[in-house]
Amino acid sequence: MGGRFTSPTALADALAATAAGHRPVAGGTDLVVGTRQGKWSLPEDLVALDRIEELRGIEETSGGLRIGATTSHADLAGHPAIRKRWTAIADAASIVGSPATRHIGTLGGNLANASPAAETSGPLLCFDAQVEVRSTAGSRRIALADLFNGPGRTTVRSDELIVAVELSELAGVGSSYVRLEFRRQMEIAVVGATAVVSLDGAIVIDARIAITALAPTVRRVAVAEFALVGTDGGPDAAAEAGRLAAEAATPISDVRASLEYRRAMAAVVVRRAVTGAIARARGETIPIPASASLFGAR
Repeated sequence: MGGRFTSPTALADALAATAAGHRPVAGGTDLVVGTRQGKWSLPEDLVALDRIEELRGIEETSGGLRIGATTSHADLAGHPAIRKRWTAIADAASIVGSPATRHIGTLGGNLANASPAAETSGPLLCFDAQVEVRSTAGSRRIALADLFNGPGRTTVRSDELIVAVELSELAGVGSSYVRLEFRRQMEIAVVGATAVVSLDGAIVIDARIAITALAPTVRRVAVAEFALVGTDGGPDAAAEAGRLAAEAATPISDVRASLEYRRAMAAVVVRRAVTGAIARARGETIPIPASASLFGAR
């Protein structure tokens, strides 16, 4: 018996299909690649989300931003408000996959995939993102910190769709996302780090640091954050934050890097992310993506 495919234009129809057991697909970049690699079989029943206007777009609200689930990485990377006030998100979105992947791949799909190496998850986590999910029974919000419960696993129920991500504005912060880069296209993070900082004069008064591809889920590192607060954010403080983040990391060895290499590079990448965030908080220009600008920074 053949599978069923539906491509609705109304969110209500997509929710009904999801409730009936259809697997949602937006850009399909992860689903198609994983199927070709033999990681899983293509689901028999699919519901495409790409024609639903309600799920697309970036809206500035009185308190921040609302980003539709099928908004592409290219749109995130190019949005003026994100580039100015949520800069780490633009850093991350601008280096996802290839240009084709960034134009097709979506924010909601990236979150639903729940990869520990997902580029946008660290910045969203540091910006206290809330994920709105909806089903035929209603809607609810999940803090991004509560969304991931393991590699490839989320707390979104099988009958729910991610419909939007909401961000509050953090006034006066500088932020950056840095990934260890071997090449500039089609890279998956071997090690990544996000830093978001607030300054009072020359002193760090708030710090948020998240690590990517260094634990079963993207997560913040409180011990590194606490160590940075109260410092001038200079080279010694950034290096100490990097050292503490590396100690707190729980990386694995795989075909892309060994555990030992990942841990050593964690200190370097966190230091670079902190350096970039501090510079931006001080009004200095660090071009997007920060990875390209800070790669090799001392």
